Amino acid sequence: MANLNLVEAVREALRQEMEHDPKVIVLGEDVGRNGGVFRVTEGLFQQFGPDRVVDTPLAESGIVGMAIGMAIAGYRPVAEIQFSGFVYPAYDQLVSHASRMRNRSRGGYTVPMVVRMPYGGGIRALEHHSESMEAVFVHVPGLKVVIPSDPYDAKGLLTAAIRDPDPVIFCEPDRIYRAVRMEVPEESYTLPLGEAKVVREGFDLTLISWGAHVRTAKQAADHLAEEGVYDVEVIDVRTLSPFDINTVAASVVKTGRAVVVQEAPRTGGFASEIATQLMERAILQLEAPVGRVTGFDTIPPLGRLEDYYHPDVRGVMRQIRATMEF
Repeated sequence: MANLNLVEAVREALRQEMEHDPKVIVLGEDVGRNGGVFRVTEGLFQQFGPDRVVDTPLAESGIVGMAIGMAIAGYRPVAEIQFSGFVYPAYDQLVSHASRMRNRSRGGYTVPMVVRMPYGGGIRALEHHSESMEAVFVHVPGLKVVIPSDPYDAKGLLTAAIRDPDPVIFCEPDRIYRAVRMEVPEESYTLPLGEAKVVREGFDLTLISWGAHVRTAKQAADHLAEEGVYDVEVIDVRTLSPFDINTVAASVVKTGRAVVVQEAPRTGGFASEIATQLMERAILQLEAPVGRVTGFDTIPPLGRLEDYYHPDVRGVMRQIRATMEF
Protein backbone atom coordinates (compact mmCIF):
# COMPACT_ATOMS: atom_id res chain seq x y z
CA MET A 1 0.00 0.00 0.00
CA ALA A 2 1.14 3.54 -0.75
CA ASN A 3 0.22 6.65 1.25
CA LEU A 4 -1.06 8.99 -1.49
CA ASN A 5 -2.91 12.26 -1.84
CA LEU A 6 -5.48 12.75 -4.60
CA VAL A 7 -2.97 14.27 -7.06
CA GLU A 8 -0.66 11.28 -6.65
CA ALA A 9 -3.53 8.79 -6.91
CA VAL A 10 -4.72 10.29 -10.20
CA ARG A 11 -1.16 10.33 -11.55
CA GLU A 12 -0.70 6.69 -10.56
CA ALA A 13 -3.90 5.68 -12.35
CA LEU A 14 -2.74 7.49 -15.50
CA ARG A 15 0.75 5.99 -15.35
CA GLN A 16 -0.45 2.43 -14.83
CA GLU A 17 -3.06 2.63 -17.57
CA MET A 18 -0.47 4.06 -19.97
CA GLU A 19 1.81 1.15 -19.14
CA HIS A 20 -1.07 -1.31 -19.49
CA ASP A 21 -2.42 0.01 -22.81
CA PRO A 22 -0.29 1.82 -25.43
CA LYS A 23 -3.50 3.33 -26.84
CA VAL A 24 -3.92 5.54 -23.74
CA ILE A 25 -2.85 9.09 -24.63
CA VAL A 26 -2.74 12.13 -22.31
CA LEU A 27 -3.27 15.55 -23.87
CA GLY A 28 -3.93 19.09 -22.71
CA GLU A 29 -2.39 22.47 -21.97
CA ASP A 30 0.99 22.14 -20.22
CA VAL A 31 0.43 18.49 -19.30
CA GLY A 32 3.81 17.49 -20.74
CA ARG A 33 7.03 19.21 -19.73
CA ASN A 34 5.36 21.25 -16.96
CA GLY A 35 3.27 18.38 -15.59
CA GLY A 36 -0.01 20.30 -15.57
CA VAL A 37 -1.12 23.32 -13.58
CA PHE A 38 -1.51 21.17 -10.44
CA ARG A 39 1.42 18.87 -11.41
CA VAL A 40 -0.94 15.90 -11.76
CA THR A 41 0.83 14.64 -14.90
CA GLU A 42 4.34 15.36 -13.61
CA GLY A 43 6.85 12.79 -14.82
CA LEU A 44 4.62 11.20 -17.46
CA PHE A 45 6.22 13.17 -20.31
CA GLN A 46 9.67 11.96 -19.29
CA GLN A 47 8.46 8.33 -19.05
CA PHE A 48 6.26 8.09 -22.14
CA GLY A 49 7.49 10.87 -24.42
CA PRO A 50 5.78 13.59 -26.49
CA ASP A 51 3.78 11.18 -28.65
CA ARG A 52 1.76 9.96 -25.67
CA VAL A 53 1.82 13.03 -23.40
CA VAL A 54 0.86 15.83 -25.75
CA ASP A 55 1.15 19.54 -24.97
CA THR A 56 -1.66 21.23 -26.88
CA PRO A 57 -2.43 24.82 -27.82
CA LEU A 58 -4.65 26.81 -25.47
CA ALA A 59 -7.85 25.75 -27.22
CA GLU A 60 -10.32 23.65 -25.26
CA SER A 61 -12.53 22.95 -28.27
CA GLY A 62 -9.47 21.67 -30.13
CA ILE A 63 -8.33 19.50 -27.21
CA VAL A 64 -11.70 17.78 -26.85
CA GLY A 65 -12.31 17.62 -30.60
CA MET A 66 -8.95 15.96 -31.11
CA ALA A 67 -9.72 13.50 -28.30
CA ILE A 68 -13.03 12.57 -29.94
CA GLY A 69 -11.30 11.79 -33.22
CA MET A 70 -8.60 9.77 -31.50
CA ALA A 71 -11.22 7.78 -29.55
CA ILE A 72 -13.18 6.94 -32.69
CA ALA A 73 -9.89 5.84 -34.30
CA GLY A 74 -9.25 3.32 -31.51
CA TYR A 75 -7.20 5.24 -28.98
CA ARG A 76 -8.18 6.00 -25.38
CA PRO A 77 -7.40 9.69 -24.90
CA VAL A 78 -7.43 11.39 -21.50
CA ALA A 79 -7.88 15.10 -22.11
CA GLU A 80 -7.14 17.58 -19.34
CA ILE A 81 -8.95 20.91 -19.06
CA GLN A 82 -6.92 23.14 -16.73
CA PHE A 83 -10.00 24.28 -14.77
CA SER A 84 -13.62 23.23 -15.25
CA GLY A 85 -14.64 26.83 -15.88
CA PHE A 86 -12.57 26.74 -19.08
CA VAL A 87 -14.49 23.83 -20.61
CA TYR A 88 -17.33 25.88 -22.09
CA PRO A 89 -15.69 26.34 -25.53
CA ALA A 90 -15.54 22.52 -25.73
CA TYR A 91 -19.14 22.02 -24.61
CA ASP A 92 -20.34 21.89 -28.21
CA GLN A 93 -17.89 19.08 -28.99
CA LEU A 94 -19.04 17.11 -25.95
CA VAL A 95 -22.78 17.59 -26.56
CA SER A 96 -22.87 17.47 -30.36
CA HIS A 97 -20.34 14.70 -30.96
CA ALA A 98 -18.84 12.80 -28.02
CA SER A 99 -22.15 12.06 -26.30
CA ARG A 100 -24.04 11.19 -29.51
CA MET A 101 -21.61 9.14 -31.54
CA ARG A 102 -22.72 5.72 -30.27
CA ASN A 103 -26.36 6.54 -30.97
CA ARG A 104 -25.64 8.36 -34.22
CA SER A 105 -23.70 5.39 -35.61
CA ARG A 106 -26.16 2.83 -34.19
CA GLY A 107 -23.33 1.33 -32.16
CA GLY A 108 -20.84 1.37 -34.99
CA TYR A 109 -18.54 3.77 -33.15
CA THR A 110 -17.95 4.44 -29.48
CA VAL A 111 -15.97 7.29 -27.91
CA PRO A 112 -13.79 5.81 -25.12
CA MET A 113 -12.35 9.07 -23.80
CA VAL A 114 -12.02 10.84 -20.47
CA VAL A 115 -12.09 14.59 -19.88
CA ARG A 116 -10.33 15.36 -16.59
CA MET A 117 -10.82 18.72 -14.95
CA PRO A 118 -10.17 20.30 -11.56
CA TYR A 119 -13.49 21.69 -10.34
CA GLY A 120 -14.98 23.64 -7.46
CA GLY A 121 -13.69 26.33 -5.16
CA GLY A 122 -11.78 26.43 -1.94
CA ILE A 123 -8.35 27.38 -3.31
CA ARG A 124 -8.88 31.17 -3.35
CA ALA A 125 -8.88 31.36 -7.13
CA LEU A 126 -10.92 33.46 -9.56
CA GLU A 127 -14.42 32.78 -10.86
CA HIS A 128 -13.62 30.53 -13.86
CA HIS A 129 -11.27 28.54 -11.62
CA SER A 130 -13.95 27.83 -9.01
CA GLU A 131 -16.99 26.60 -10.95
CA SER A 132 -19.18 23.66 -9.91
CA MET A 133 -21.16 22.86 -13.03
CA GLU A 134 -21.43 19.08 -12.84
CA ALA A 135 -25.22 19.18 -13.38
CA VAL A 136 -24.64 20.68 -16.83
CA PHE A 137 -22.96 17.44 -17.92
CA VAL A 138 -25.37 15.15 -16.08
CA HIS A 139 -28.13 16.63 -18.25
CA VAL A 140 -26.40 15.40 -21.45
CA PRO A 141 -27.45 11.85 -22.44
CA GLY A 142 -24.40 9.79 -23.39
CA LEU A 143 -21.95 11.37 -20.95
CA LYS A 144 -20.91 9.72 -17.70
CA VAL A 145 -20.02 12.03 -14.82
CA VAL A 146 -17.68 10.89 -12.04
CA ILE A 147 -16.48 12.85 -8.98
CA PRO A 148 -14.14 11.18 -6.46
CA SER A 149 -13.94 12.29 -2.84
CA ASP A 150 -10.65 10.71 -1.74
CA PRO A 151 -7.42 9.25 -3.19
CA TYR A 152 -8.56 5.61 -3.06
CA ASP A 153 -11.70 6.34 -5.06
CA ALA A 154 -9.84 8.67 -7.42
CA LYS A 155 -7.45 5.94 -8.57
CA GLY A 156 -10.07 3.22 -8.92
CA LEU A 157 -12.68 5.39 -10.58
CA LEU A 158 -10.24 6.98 -13.05
CA THR A 159 -8.92 3.56 -14.05
CA ALA A 160 -12.49 2.41 -14.67
CA ALA A 161 -13.26 5.60 -16.60
CA ILE A 162 -10.27 5.13 -18.91
CA ARG A 163 -11.35 1.56 -19.65
CA ASP A 164 -15.00 2.51 -20.19
CA PRO A 165 -16.27 2.41 -23.79
CA ASP A 166 -18.08 5.76 -23.49
CA PRO A 167 -17.06 9.38 -22.78
CA VAL A 168 -16.54 10.18 -19.10
CA ILE A 169 -16.36 13.61 -17.47
CA PHE A 170 -14.01 13.17 -14.51
CA CYS A 171 -14.24 16.11 -12.10
CA GLU A 172 -11.43 16.36 -9.55
CA PRO A 173 -12.18 18.53 -6.46
CA ASP A 174 -9.09 20.73 -6.37
CA ARG A 175 -9.64 21.85 -2.76
CA ILE A 176 -8.72 18.34 -1.59
CA TYR A 177 -5.97 17.63 -4.14
CA ARG A 178 -3.38 17.68 -1.34
CA ALA A 179 -5.59 17.93 1.75
CA VAL A 180 -5.93 14.21 2.46
CA ARG A 181 -3.58 11.24 2.39
CA MET A 182 -4.69 7.64 2.66
CA GLU A 183 -3.56 4.09 1.96
CA VAL A 184 -4.00 3.24 -1.73
CA PRO A 185 -3.13 -0.15 -3.29
CA GLU A 186 0.01 -0.01 -5.41
CA GLU A 187 -1.45 -2.38 -7.99
CA SER A 188 -4.03 -1.28 -10.56
CA TYR A 189 -7.70 -1.68 -9.60
CA THR A 190 -11.09 -0.40 -10.69
CA LEU A 191 -14.19 0.76 -8.88
CA PRO A 192 -17.53 0.33 -10.67
CA LEU A 193 -19.04 3.44 -12.24
CA GLY A 194 -22.61 3.97 -11.11
CA GLU A 195 -22.20 2.67 -7.56
CA ALA A 196 -22.53 4.93 -4.52
CA LYS A 197 -20.69 4.30 -1.25
CA VAL A 198 -21.98 4.35 2.31
CA VAL A 199 -19.26 6.32 4.10
CA ARG A 200 -20.86 6.26 7.54
CA GLU A 201 -23.78 4.18 8.73
CA GLY A 202 -26.62 5.72 10.74
CA PHE A 203 -30.33 5.46 11.43
CA ASP A 204 -31.80 8.97 11.94
CA LEU A 205 -31.10 10.74 8.63
CA THR A 206 -29.35 10.17 5.29
CA LEU A 207 -26.77 12.82 4.35
CA ILE A 208 -25.81 12.72 0.65
CA SER A 209 -22.93 14.45 -1.12
CA TRP A 210 -20.04 14.03 -3.58
CA GLY A 211 -16.55 15.37 -4.15
CA ALA A 212 -14.97 17.65 -1.56
CA HIS A 213 -18.13 18.00 0.50
CA VAL A 214 -18.28 14.34 1.43
CA ARG A 215 -15.71 15.40 4.03
CA THR A 216 -17.95 18.28 5.11
CA ALA A 217 -20.88 15.91 5.44
CA LYS A 218 -18.95 13.35 7.46
CA GLN A 219 -17.55 16.00 9.79
CA ALA A 220 -21.07 17.29 10.42
CA ALA A 221 -22.32 13.76 11.12
CA ASP A 222 -19.43 13.06 13.48
CA HIS A 223 -20.05 16.31 15.41
CA LEU A 224 -23.70 15.43 15.91
CA ALA A 225 -22.76 11.94 17.04
CA GLU A 226 -20.28 13.37 19.55
CA GLU A 227 -23.06 15.59 20.89
CA GLY A 228 -25.19 12.49 21.27
CA VAL A 229 -28.17 13.91 19.35
CA TYR A 230 -28.44 12.27 15.92
CA ASP A 231 -27.01 9.19 14.21
CA VAL A 232 -26.50 10.26 10.58
CA GLU A 233 -25.78 7.99 7.61
CA VAL A 234 -23.44 9.55 5.02
CA ILE A 235 -23.46 8.51 1.35
CA ASP A 236 -20.90 9.45 -1.27
CA VAL A 237 -22.64 9.47 -4.67
CA ARG A 238 -19.28 9.08 -6.53
CA THR A 239 -20.94 8.77 -9.95
CA LEU A 240 -23.61 11.35 -10.76
CA SER A 241 -24.35 9.76 -14.12
CA PRO A 242 -25.24 6.94 -13.98
CA PHE A 243 -26.71 7.69 -10.56
CA ASP A 244 -27.09 4.91 -8.00
CA ILE A 245 -30.58 5.73 -6.76
CA ASN A 246 -30.98 2.22 -5.31
CA THR A 247 -28.33 2.70 -2.61
CA VAL A 248 -29.55 6.19 -1.75
CA ALA A 249 -33.22 5.24 -1.68
CA ALA A 250 -32.57 2.16 0.47
CA SER A 251 -30.84 4.37 3.01
CA VAL A 252 -33.69 6.89 3.04
CA VAL A 253 -36.29 4.14 3.42
CA LYS A 254 -34.35 3.13 6.54
CA THR A 255 -33.87 6.62 8.02
CA GLY A 256 -36.97 8.45 6.78
CA ARG A 257 -35.12 11.74 6.28
CA ALA A 258 -32.55 13.11 3.83
CA VAL A 259 -30.32 16.14 3.31
CA VAL A 260 -28.22 16.71 0.17
CA VAL A 261 -25.04 18.82 0.19
CA GLN A 262 -23.73 20.38 -3.03
CA GLU A 263 -21.30 23.20 -3.73
CA ALA A 264 -23.02 24.15 -7.00
CA PRO A 265 -25.67 26.91 -7.23
CA ARG A 266 -29.00 25.92 -5.74
CA THR A 267 -31.34 26.17 -8.73
CA GLY A 268 -31.22 23.22 -11.11
CA GLY A 269 -28.42 21.48 -9.23
CA PHE A 270 -28.04 17.73 -8.88
CA ALA A 271 -29.39 17.94 -5.33
CA SER A 272 -32.78 18.77 -6.88
CA GLU A 273 -32.63 15.61 -9.01
CA ILE A 274 -31.82 13.49 -5.97
CA ALA A 275 -34.73 15.04 -4.06
CA THR A 276 -37.10 14.31 -6.94
CA GLN A 277 -36.00 10.71 -7.32
CA LEU A 278 -36.34 10.16 -3.59
CA MET A 279 -39.86 11.54 -3.74
CA GLU A 280 -40.65 9.10 -6.54
CA ARG A 281 -39.08 6.12 -4.76
CA ALA A 282 -39.65 6.75 -1.06
CA ILE A 283 -42.37 9.33 -0.51
CA LEU A 284 -44.29 7.06 1.87
CA GLN A 285 -41.18 6.63 4.04
CA LEU A 286 -40.15 10.30 4.04
CA GLU A 287 -41.02 12.02 7.31
CA ALA A 288 -39.82 15.46 6.19
CA PRO A 289 -39.01 17.30 2.93
CA VAL A 290 -35.58 16.54 1.52
CA GLY A 291 -33.27 19.31 2.73
CA ARG A 292 -30.58 20.99 0.64
CA VAL A 293 -27.35 22.74 1.60
CA THR A 294 -25.97 24.43 -1.51
CA GLY A 295 -24.02 27.27 -3.01
CA PHE A 296 -25.80 30.40 -4.14
CA ASP A 297 -27.36 31.35 -7.47
CA THR A 298 -24.50 33.65 -8.32
CA ILE A 299 -21.02 33.52 -9.82
CA PRO A 300 -18.45 32.15 -7.34
CA PRO A 301 -17.03 35.14 -5.44
CA LEU A 302 -13.41 36.16 -5.07
CA GLY A 303 -11.33 34.44 -2.43
CA ARG A 304 -12.23 36.63 0.52
CA LEU A 305 -15.91 35.62 0.28
CA GLU A 306 -15.42 31.96 -0.59
CA ASP A 307 -16.13 30.74 2.93
CA TYR A 308 -19.55 32.40 2.86
CA TYR A 309 -20.42 30.82 -0.50
CA HIS A 310 -19.54 27.17 0.12
CA PRO A 311 -21.44 24.77 2.39
CA ASP A 312 -19.72 24.36 5.74
CA VAL A 313 -20.06 22.02 8.69
CA ARG A 314 -22.20 24.41 10.74
CA GLY A 315 -24.58 24.99 7.83
CA VAL A 316 -24.95 21.25 7.26
CA MET A 317 -25.61 20.66 10.96
CA ARG A 318 -28.20 23.43 10.96
CA GLN A 319 -30.07 21.84 8.04
CA ILE A 320 -29.91 18.40 9.67
CA ARG A 321 -31.50 19.80 12.82
CA ALA A 322 -34.20 21.55 10.78
CA THR A 323 -35.02 18.35 8.91
CA MET A 324 -35.06 16.29 12.08
CA GLU A 325 -37.34 18.79 13.84
CA PHE A 326 -39.82 19.10 10.96
